[in-house]
Amino acid sequence: MKKYQTLLFDVDDTLLDFGAAEKEALYLLFKDQKLPLTKEIEERYKEINQVLWSSFENGEIDRDEVVNTRFALLFKEYGKEVDGALLERNYRIHLEEGHQLIEGALELITGLQDKYNLYIVTNGVSKTQDKRLRASGLHTLFKDIFVSEDTGFQKPMKEYFDYVFARIPNLVKENTLIIGDSLSSDIKGGQLANIDTCWFNPHMKLNNTEIMPTYQIQKLDELYQILDSK
Repeated sequence: MKKYQTLLFDVDDTLLDFGAAEKEALYLLFKDQKLPLTKEIEERYKEINQVLWSSFENGEIDRDEVVNTRFALLFKEYGKEVDGALLERNYRIHLEEGHQLIEGALELITGLQDKYNLYIVTNGVSKTQDKRLRASGLHTLFKDIFVSEDTGFQKPMKEYFDYVFARIPNLVKENTLIIGDSLSSDIKGGQLANIDTCWFNPHMKLNNTEIMPTYQIQKLDELYQILDSK
């Protein structure tokens, strides 16, 4: 069994339930606008958002373009002109309050804290991620937190991981494992950085890509079997 020393954890939909936080933030944002948030509009927002974030991960657009245009694009489809940047700021206020934990996340990280070097590697907005991690009780359990906004790069870019690795003392790639829910961001990023990868796949989605993780788990506590550290 390979002995890992450094564990890199993604945040959204790996440790924190981003779906729950996003749903509540969208509901409150539309309530502010005095508009009903229908299932159709919610799904269309997610589609627009996913396309924009994929373009960001591919280095085609910057983070500001993602967050400041997504609501303008959404509302435009429904015949309403809005200030995308203003709605983003209001949405961010609501999203920062969302710190729902993925089942077993706090227990896992607490159990691993004294045995491994734990770090956060996440795409997103620094202030938002910081506030959510602090509110969840996870923040102090990690040695450091690397948010894409602070690094100037994002997962899966090799430059992002170069930035991270340069700031982790005595890191050995062969003893490093990244754990995350995104094939295109976490697993591909880990592969580009030449480290082992663990795909957290709670809904057992089919992998129709050429991105093959080193390991796959459905529940967070299955990580103990990989680490052999129960």
